[in-house]
Amino acid sequence: MDYVEPKIARDMPGMRLALTAGAPGPWSESAKGIFHVKKIDYVPVLQVGGGQNEDLVAWTGTRNAPVAVYNDEPPKEAWMDILMLAERIAPEPRLVPDDAAERAMMFGLSHEICGEDGYAWNLRLIMFHDVVKAGGMNENFKTMADSYGYTEQTAQAAPEKTAKIVRLLATQLHEQKTRNSRYFVGSQLSALDIYWACFCAMIRPMPQEKCPMSDQLRYLYNNRDAAVDAAIDPVLIDHRDYIYETYLELPMDF
Repeated sequence: MDYVEPKIARDMPGMRLALTAGAPGPWSESAKGIFHVKKIDYVPVLQVGGGQNEDLVAWTGTRNAPVAVYNDEPPKEAWMDILMLAERIAPEPRLVPDDAAERAMMFGLSHEICGEDGYAWNLRLIMFHDVVKAGGMNENFKTMADSYGYTEQTAQAAPEKTAKIVRLLATQLHEQKTRNSRYFVGSQLSALDIYWACFCAMIRPMPQEKCPMSDQLRYLYNNRDAAVDAAIDPVLIDHRDYIYETYLELPMDF
């Protein structure tokens, strides 16, 4: 992907999307997926995972990714804010259900995947703990770990928290199969389907030909925790593959 430096992108019109370069960061990949489905053109802006990203901070107020900036509007950093910006700019195809019950289910399960103390948050704690045990904690990793509230205690609690959410998601997909639906809610694609497809990389990355990454990065992304591994149901991997092959871009480019 051809990234533009933040200090250049800030003076550009239209949509700018700061993304973590060189890794399938799930928050970044899901923002890209939402924009792809909605056919929203954007300028990819460079963000270095765990880096200080001074120019990005000077522009958007945050060093993290993704961040969406549309024309002169305030930057959008939270996953839900980016989704709702995309819904406003390109109302079709809808990725937020019109039905209130389905919408509540979608946002609730999306929070379990994307939100604080959720699936991805706790998988990051597990990853940081693995790095600490291996003696590989560098400054970038320490910056990221601190932002997640990493301690030995939070890391020890993380596997069971993650496993519970993984089992919840699998149960929802099995219930949807009884309704002859390929999706997490209702009978059509929602943002929740995209979130899971992208965040699934944190326990089961797609094969190298579809998700090219270094051996070191692939090692970090592949789950090695027994409690999490026991919770992984094949229905979750099947769902990821269906969403990518039907709606998203392959091979992944980051």
